[in-house]
Amino acid sequence: MKDSAEFAIRARGLTRRFGSLVAVNEVDLDIPTGRIYGFLGPNGSGKSTTIRMLCGLLRPSAGRATVLGLDAARDSEALKNRIGYMTQSFSLYQDLSVGENLQFIGEIYAIPRRERRRRVGELLSRYNLAGREGQRAGALSGGQRQRLALAAAVMHRPQLLLLDEPTSAVDPSNRRDFWEGLFELAERGTTILVSTHYMDEAIRCHNLAILDRGVKVADGSPRALGESIGTHVVEVRADNADAAHLALGKIPRIVSLTRLGSRLRAQIPKRIAEPLAIVGEALRNAGIEAEINTVFPDLEDIFVAVTELREHGRDGRESGGTPIRDSVIPRGAAESRAETAPARSRDYARDDGKGEHEGHMEGSER
Repeated sequence: MKDSAEFAIRARGLTRRFGSLVAVNEVDLDIPTGRIYGFLGPNGSGKSTTIRMLCGLLRPSAGRATVLGLDAARDSEALKNRIGYMTQSFSLYQDLSVGENLQFIGEIYAIPRRERRRRVGELLSRYNLAGREGQRAGALSGGQRQRLALAAAVMHRPQLLLLDEPTSAVDPSNRRDFWEGLFELAERGTTILVSTHYMDEAIRCHNLAILDRGVKVADGSPRALGESIGTHVVEVRADNADAAHLALGKIPRIVSLTRLGSRLRAQIPKRIAEPLAIVGEALRNAGIEAEINTVFPDLEDIFVAVTELREHGRDGRESGGTPIRDSVIPRGAAESRAETAPARSRDYARDDGKGEHEGHMEGSER
């Protein structure tokens, strides 16, 4: 596998097994330098395990990853000084103060004392922690802890930053602030790999990979992914959304139906012509007045198309002929669509029980 300065990370056939369980299955990656690249997927999809292999913390069972020109498995020690890693859970010392934690991280990276003191002051200011130097880390709010963790991760000015679901327990306002910090880093040339199960975070990435049960099922910019899925998306606005939902749920050619308060989004395979006619006829036959339009797929539509619909074949049907997805988003959240909604987390348990263990094993490796 040839490497280029154009790519911060390249992986081919990256695989990790835990006994008979395949947690990550032959994942290929090409992550450009200086960009924000996302991993989107539900719990147990292999995001954390993949990141740990790219950090050199976990050896792959097969395949190879080159990170910043170094072999992630063989050159893991040399790689540590060039990357920053932020774990899903807060991993700094809660009994130390904010300033003590940053000073300690600076010492680990052998930053000279004078430069370390200057760097700590710079990070406190940049991440809105000035005046909290003496406060115990354990007494910070969730958003403040994540800003402190990010400050610690970039203390040594890494070329690559790997973030494992960094905002999973942070409110939307603090998540937006956190992402502003990531964009500033990317503008200064830092490559960022971030895993998430939030749609509004994933869409901020320049490129992203969607992972499902350890397999990379899609990869590209949000726009390119929307153009590539195999379904039309039809949005329905009806006064009687309940009746519309019931009527459309009976149409075999509608493979996915999502409720968003007073709106519905239906997916129909692209091989079927005139999707608006199909939806319109079903609503007219039920005596329902509605406004219907084809719309560009959003990330939740894409996620469903490349995971759930892919699993069940081209038409996305279970053997019984019922839609595989019939979800309801609360009316209060409908207007913002998926701005705070995580990726759909289905029951991934398989008949042999591996799905349950997959989530457990990935969590145990964090």
